Amino acid sequence: MSSAAEQLASNLNLSAFSKATELKKRIWFTLGALLVYRLGTYIPLPGINISALEQLFKQNQSGILGMMNMFAGGAVGRMAIFALNIMPYISASIIIQLMTTVSPHLEQLKKEGEQGRQQINQYTRYGTVVLAALQAYGIAVGLEGAGNIVTDPGWFFRMTAVITLVGGTVFLMWLGEQITARGIGNGISLIIFAGIVAELPSALVGTLELSRRGSLSAGLLIALILMVFLVIGFIVFMERAQRRLLIQYPKRQVGKKMFQGDSSHLPLKLNTAGVIPPIFASSLLLLPITVANFSSGGPEWLTNITAMLGRGQPLYLLTYVLMILFFAFFYTAIVFNPDETADNLKKYGGFVPGIRPGKRTAEYIDHVLTRITVAGAAYLALVCILPEFLISYAAVPFYFGGTSLLIVVSVTMDTVAQIQSHLLAHQYEGLIKKSKLKKGSRRR
Repeated sequence: MSSAAEQLASNLNLSAFSKATELKKRIWFTLGALLVYRLGTYIPLPGINISALEQLFKQNQSGILGMMNMFAGGAVGRMAIFALNIMPYISASIIIQLMTTVSPHLEQLKKEGEQGRQQINQYTRYGTVVLAALQAYGIAVGLEGAGNIVTDPGWFFRMTAVITLVGGTVFLMWLGEQITARGIGNGISLIIFAGIVAELPSALVGTLELSRRGSLSAGLLIALILMVFLVIGFIVFMERAQRRLLIQYPKRQVGKKMFQGDSSHLPLKLNTAGVIPPIFASSLLLLPITVANFSSGGPEWLTNITAMLGRGQPLYLLTYVLMILFFAFFYTAIVFNPDETADNLKKYGGFVPGIRPGKRTAEYIDHVLTRITVAGAAYLALVCILPEFLISYAAVPFYFGGTSLLIVVSVTMDTVAQIQSHLLAHQYEGLIKKSKLKKGSRRR
């Protein structure tokens, strides 16, 4: 079976792609949905002075606003209807998943299968609306207090801003779900990916302009390019890294036939959590200071916390690393259940050599998974935090940051893998149809 799959994978070519009608429909749907998203990042909020907003953003784009603008695909700098992007949905997902560990009701829903997951998703949508409304109101108030950005401040502007920004987030949440169901790849990740890639050319031009002016030396520019390629190669290597546990299956008799014992492997990815921990960490860092970065006034303690959480500050770096480490373990525990895996192995007669089936196997898998997750979490923290020093002390555009590279590379690998799986399934279907036609012709 594996040799046949490898042979099919080696035969993937343009002719196979041209015959995969369903795959082409999914790709075109994904591209169309992302095009709609990009168009929305250029539609500004009503009642905004664009020139005054640009001046404010230029003064603050090197800080948290730059990070917000990256995830929003430039929508923050233009204060577009998609300025909140998909971040409230991610924050709501974090809160709901954390609550599943302490709420018996949510924990029970999680065990109920597809129907329970749908109910949890519905709670996540409600939470998204609440968080988006709070953030949108904070942005509206902050814009009013930031100078002459709002042409007609007051409750009418606040209400229209809240309705518009919340509506933009809800639309993106729906669009992401549609991409996941009817397109290729994970819709939420692809929306963030599209925003980063769309702003990448302007970041490259800005970097070259810094080099031309002498703000960025030629040696540092070459080192930056080399670092980008090295980080991309490191990400690809680590994302493909696995720990394979040997699984043995005993001899078994079915009817009068005796089947020999077989062996296979249980692959455990080094980074089971994927790109989720950096996105979660960035989202939570953005949440409490959305208002403070726009507002010129406010309590002194809030101003102090905002200053300490600025880009490149020790508290920001420490908090960022700790959040990445926490969410790497937390999300791995959510997506991979050692007890369930051990029960499935026991059900089908599989066992790890030298380990008793059942509870002992679950403990062994959990032990191995914990150890490799330590390496995976350290890799995520290293990739995301090292470029931060370069960004802080060399004024390099944020788009060369580790988080952005991690998202771009991981989402690209995941999308390509899904395209290959669709092509493999299409070729398998073609082989089955051909074999049925041959059998039919022989019978005739």
